[in-house]
Amino acid sequence: MNPVTFHAPQAHAEALRLAARDGAAYIAGGTNLIDLMKEGVMRPASLVDINSLPLDTIAPTEQGGLLLGATARNADTAYHPLVRSGYPLLSAAILAGASPQIRNMASDGGNLLQRTRCHYFYDIAVPCNKRVPGSGCSAIGGLTRQHAILGASEHCIATHPSDMCVALAALGAVVHASSEQGERRIDFTDFHRLPGANPERDNTLLPGELITAIELPPAGQFAAHSAYLKLRDRASYAFALVSVAAALDIGPDGTVRAARVALGGVAHKPWRVPAAEDALLGKQPASAAFEACAELLLAGARGHGQNDFKIPMARRAVVRALGQAAAGTIDNMHAAPASAGKEPL
Repeated sequence: MNPVTFHAPQAHAEALRLAARDGAAYIAGGTNLIDLMKEGVMRPASLVDINSLPLDTIAPTEQGGLLLGATARNADTAYHPLVRSGYPLLSAAILAGASPQIRNMASDGGNLLQRTRCHYFYDIAVPCNKRVPGSGCSAIGGLTRQHAILGASEHCIATHPSDMCVALAALGAVVHASSEQGERRIDFTDFHRLPGANPERDNTLLPGELITAIELPPAGQFAAHSAYLKLRDRASYAFALVSVAAALDIGPDGTVRAARVALGGVAHKPWRVPAAEDALLGKQPASAAFEACAELLLAGARGHGQNDFKIPMARRAVVRALGQAAAGTIDNMHAAPASAGKEPL
């Protein structure tokens, strides 16, 4: 690992000033960044430690939502009473990720900035457009089992690894960011990028810009009917082949008044299609409606050989997750309803 200068600013303005220098990177939990530095994938000239800044608060907003501080730890967020009661979908997604030790260390803001787990990205001996722009994509024509089926380009077919972000996408979160140029709010759907011709750019943050918080809009209408389904190679500490964040607002007449569905493990960013959610409105929460939603979500999906299986798997996962949500919230802290998940994938 190359020599690196370490800074521990005590003031927000100082952190922004230090991060504006060429080659600087913020660090909070460091659960992904340190690994990337050890592998030589990322080589920042300096690290700006933001753990001393007052950015770890989880508190209600005046609008009835919730504000998650950027340095709040994933575990603290998942178990926070306001998250568990008002946003069980987010709690379930966080608890499906990584390990308890990593969740204790990883920060909420850092979770958004995870780099892909594509093995070619991590192997500095092979070409990778995300690591070295213009060098080529070794995954195309290579080992593709973990790779994207939606939103990919001829330059990159990597996927975004976060579980938390899939739930945040479904919930319509807003990212708060600041830099020396000022503060701004970024809708979650606009935060992460598809690869296009510039796969080295994972998100729309500006150089030196710092995530300060994640704002959740009110979502009480979904609290009783939500589920996060993660399909992976083993039961723990594995990234999703396909994941689904599903939430339903079911009215007194038994029909769907609102729906939120997002996919993980299938694209360079959490995948959400509003038209697929709208297709559920006014419908009874049953398989036919869920299958129609899945078809719209997966429109245009294309495999790359070894990951062709992801397309039918994702369709069935959407149907199962929506069925689980309709039966009652699954928060990964309690047993699933007896009727949930009976159909094989």
